[in-house]
Amino acid sequence: MSRGTLRPYPTPKKVRVGCYSGYKANERPLWFEVGDVRREVVSVVDRWYGQEHDFFKVSADDGKIYMLRWHRQLDRWELLSEGERLGYH
Repeated sequence: MSRGTLRPYPTPKKVRVGCYSGYKANERPLWFEVGDVRREVVSVVDRWYGQEHDFFKVSADDGKIYMLRWHRQLDRWELLSEGERLGYH
């Protein structure tokens, strides 16, 4: 896998996410848990908003990049992909 390339999961993984909520709910993720493994979010690399979902590309404390998706109406978080750390983040 080349640097910065995200590897998508065949099906999204359910995750627990702790968020900062300022002027809106779940404004940005602070940490996420997959099973019993907890990762702290070091930085939000990118974010964008769809019709039903908010997407967050984050750098975690293990040095990897993860793609998280939050379904606003269902209040459900999913992990879509993970990849190697970007060289400059």
